[in-house]
Amino acid sequence: MMKTSTAIALTVGTVVTGILAYAVYFDHKRRTDPEFRKALKRDARRQARMAKEAKEVEGKQQKEAIKRAVEEAQEEGFPSDIEEREAFFMKEVAEGEARNGEGSDPVGAALCFYKALKVYPEPKTLINIYENTVSKDVLEILAVMCTQDKDLNNKIGGSASGSESGHGVE
Repeated sequence: MMKTSTAIALTVGTVVTGILAYAVYFDHKRRTDPEFRKALKRDARRQARMAKEAKEVEGKQQKEAIKRAVEEAQEEGFPSDIEEREAFFMKEVAEGEARNGEGSDPVGAALCFYKALKVYPEPKTLINIYENTVSKDVLEILAVMCTQDKDLNNKIGGSASGSESGHGVE
């Protein structure tokens, strides 16, 4: 009767030998069979194309989400009273910083910063502050939001950069 440890060792040895044999076979086939190499290249190109298409679809979905978020924010409106604007600004910046820190919802974080930017008296100054404190992906989404809002876009100088020094939000 064989001990359990010997049986396990034989099983592991057989599996490792099988994997090694397959690796040697695969390498030999890859080196010597031109049809096999072509098939591997075709598969790699197909996977790259599928990944590119998936990324494009994801980008379109994100742009739609950004557009919807800006439209919803504009429909909700923004406070006009100075004290309400101040409280709204503080709330949105705090929420944006929390979401930015989590990193799980860049569109939500950018939306909070966008709302704060809408009520801030000098948007260019605030954009400069954002450039030093907000992550790059959130800044890029914020730049798209700013370009979709013609009123805000005019306030920050007709482009989403908002900075005289060339360190824009783009």
